[in-house]
Amino acid sequence: MAEHILTRSLEIDLPRETVFDFFADAANLERITPSELGFHIVTPQPIKLECGALIDYNLSLHGIPMSWRTEITLWDPPHEFEDTQLRGPYSQWIHRHTFTEVGSDKTLIEDEVRYRLPLEPFGDLAHFIIRGQLERIFDFRQTAVAELPAKQPLKTR
Repeated sequence: MAEHILTRSLEIDLPRETVFDFFADAANLERITPSELGFHIVTPQPIKLECGALIDYNLSLHGIPMSWRTEITLWDPPHEFEDTQLRGPYSQWIHRHTFTEVGSDKTLIEDEVRYRLPLEPFGDLAHFIIRGQLERIFDFRQTAVAELPAKQPLKTR
């Protein structure tokens, strides 16, 4: 049974509180998710993110529609938060978002996703395919987030 880890980091020229507030607005998830996933939040908005908050959304992978539910399992503004899949395509999905001030108007954004594929150990045979999909999704996300300072003002809560 393999736990896989995906990490990303990005420095952005915005203050930590501004960046955290952007990520704390669940509606912004659609802005930083590739459109081909058909990502749509089902939970009525606005969603007050805090420990225990639940977010339901729908998406499509290779034309297969699926629903996903996450719970905010760690909430420490403006430093970090974590969302954990309760229902969805993975056996485990724990996504920690960390925000570190590296200058007066500069923030280091770090993502760590710990995930397990369904049907272990057989699901792990497809890991190279799944990993490639996740890399593309997070590449898109990083590009979208990196462009945020040029698209001021940020849409936040």
